[in-house]
Amino acid sequence: MLLFPCTLHAQVQKLELDAAAFAPERIHVTVYLPPDYAHSSARYPVLYANDGQDMQAVGLQATLADLYAEHAIEPVIVVAVDMLHDRASGYGLSDRKRGQSVVGGSVIGPIGLKAADYSSWVATSLVPYVDVHYRTRADARQRAVMGWSLGALNAFNLGWQYPEVFGKVGAMSPSFWLAGDRSDPAAVQRSRLPQAMVDRGPKRDGLKFWFAAGTAEETNDRDHDGVIDVIDDLRDLVDGYHGDGVQQRGLRQLGYSTAGADADVTVFLLPGGRHQQASWAKMLPVFLRWAFPAAARP
Repeated sequence: MLLFPCTLHAQVQKLELDAAAFAPERIHVTVYLPPDYAHSSARYPVLYANDGQDMQAVGLQATLADLYAEHAIEPVIVVAVDMLHDRASGYGLSDRKRGQSVVGGSVIGPIGLKAADYSSWVATSLVPYVDVHYRTRADARQRAVMGWSLGALNAFNLGWQYPEVFGKVGAMSPSFWLAGDRSDPAAVQRSRLPQAMVDRGPKRDGLKFWFAAGTAEETNDRDHDGVIDVIDDLRDLVDGYHGDGVQQRGLRQLGYSTAGADADVTVFLLPGGRHQQASWAKMLPVFLRWAFPAAARP
C-alpha cells in the first residue's frame, strides 16, 4: 500500500492509497481529526464512511462542530473513502468465506462486481493502516461504518462480513432492493440479496445497526402494500419476509433486539426525506448521536 499524504490543515489530512485489485486507480481517503487531536494523547473511536466525496455536501465538518459544541458526541476520527471510478462495482455485497462478490442486477447494470475486493481492502488493509498511523481505539466496538444508497448497502456488508472489525453500522437510504432475479416485481421481492444474506445468518454478536430512510424517497411499491420500496425492503430485512412461497428470517428472528434504549437495531424514518444529499445531511447528526454518544467516552 503506497501513501501520498497531504495535510490541508491541522484537522484534515488527504491520503492516496493503492489497492492491487483496483490498480492503476488510487483510492482517495480524507481523514478528519477531532479538534483536540494535536494537543492530546487520547485515543479515539473511528467512523469509516463510504462516498467520502460527499462529505462537504452533507455538511460533515459543520455537523461535527455543532455536536461537539453541544457536547452531544465524543470526539471521533472520521475516515472518509471516496467512491471508486466505477461506484456500482465496489459498492455491493460479498461472501467472505468464499472470497466472492454477490452480484445483483439493476437498471444501470451489475452491482457489486468488485465488492469482495473493496470490502476486503477496507477491513483488512485500510483499518489496520489507520490503527497504526493514528491514535485510534483498535476495537470493533469503537469502530463504525456508514454510507448512503449503494454506499449504505456496502456499509451493511462490511459490518455483516467483518463483525470483528466493525461494531456499528449506519445505513441511510440503503439499496436493499438488490436482487438476483429482476424479471418482474414479484421475482425481485423473492430474490432480494441483502434479505437472503441475513436469512442465512447467524447473528453477529455485538454488531449493532442504525438504519434510516426518507418517507418521500420514491413512489415505487412493487408489492402494492402501500409502503414505498425503500422502507419495505428495510422492514423486511429487519422483521423478516413472508410471501410468494418464500420465508426469510430478518434480524429480529436471528435474535437482534429492536426495542428499548439499548436495542441492537434502530430504524429512523425522516418525514419528507428524499434520496438526496440534503436528506442524508439531516440524518447524519441523528446517526452520530447514536454511534458516538458523549456519555460513552472513558
